[in-house]
Amino acid sequence: MRGQLRSILTTGTAATALAGSMLLGAGTAHAASCPSGAVCLQEPDGSIQSRNIWYSYGAHNLSNVFGTKVLINHQTGGAGFQICKGYNGTDCYPVLRGVGAYAPYDFTPINSIVLVR
Repeated sequence: MRGQLRSILTTGTAATALAGSMLLGAGTAHAASCPSGAVCLQEPDGSIQSRNIWYSYGAHNLSNVFGTKVLINHQTGGAGFQICKGYNGTDCYPVLRGVGAYAPYDFTPINSIVLVR
């Protein structure tokens, strides 16, 4: 019984480690497609349109952006971003910092992104 339990736990641990490495690999691949120093909006198919790559601090209004997408923060120096319901950086959610992909958001109600120092 103990041997079977150990086998199940080992198999479960290996599966968890494999799943974790697949997620990390996916996150790395997503982040790699966003240029250094930028914040990017990634489409569900993994592509990033040039109009959805931002480098400068301040508000960036979105146009015809609907549905679930992933934001990637590839800024340097601890810079962050906010997503905002209003245009010109109004009615914003808290600042998010750290390099990497940020889990999918429904951008249907989002009208601007603000890059912050």
